[in-house]
Amino acid sequence: WKKLYLAHHWPVTVCKMSANDCQDPPEYWTIHGLWPDKGEECNRTWHFNVTEIKDLMSDMRRYWPDVLHSSLNRTHFWKHEWEKHGTCAAMLQVLNSQKKYFGKALELYHYIDLNSCLLKAGIKPSSSYYQMSAIKEALTRFYGVTPKIQCLPPEEGEKAQTIGQIEFCFTKELQLRNCTASKSESNPVQTNLKLGTEELSVCSDTLPTYYPSQV
Repeated sequence: WKKLYLAHHWPVTVCKMSANDCQDPPEYWTIHGLWPDKGEECNRTWHFNVTEIKDLMSDMRRYWPDVLHSSLNRTHFWKHEWEKHGTCAAMLQVLNSQKKYFGKALELYHYIDLNSCLLKAGIKPSSSYYQMSAIKEALTRFYGVTPKIQCLPPEEGEKAQTIGQIEFCFTKELQLRNCTASKSESNPVQTNLKLGTEELSVCSDTLPTYYPSQV
């Protein structure tokens, strides 16, 4: 693989996509995962062991919660992320254990500090709409790179898309880079998030964009 995606999702939108009973989603962007652009379950024998990340637990619960199953066994989401993505990311020395992988993802999340960047740009959850170009511009200006932004397309009768996920890309040296693929890169695995019947896809530049404050 060539790059890593640090995916943040907006819990309110995640709840909106799901028929699950989402209880009080956090009102800040949380981690969805740290994903190599290629690779699915690279080492099936390397099983998740929650005791390896016990020192990270309070941060994991706060910044990387399982939005959909808050009361259930909350380690299930982390287990999935480790087995599907972490075992592939582990080819890098800085990510080659569960503690390093989850710890580094938390570190990158704090480094990006997406919540305060959007607030500084005056972009906050609201019942009015934003232009996608304004959101993109703010992020690009702040970080100097182009992130990948995914939305829930308008439902029937709606005119706006709903922002759901913002992904930042990193090189193998963990430096920020653009998420747009260069010509030499083959097409990365399409990491569309599918929950129930609804699916996030790359946001349209022309549709008004809803950044919802409640489900």
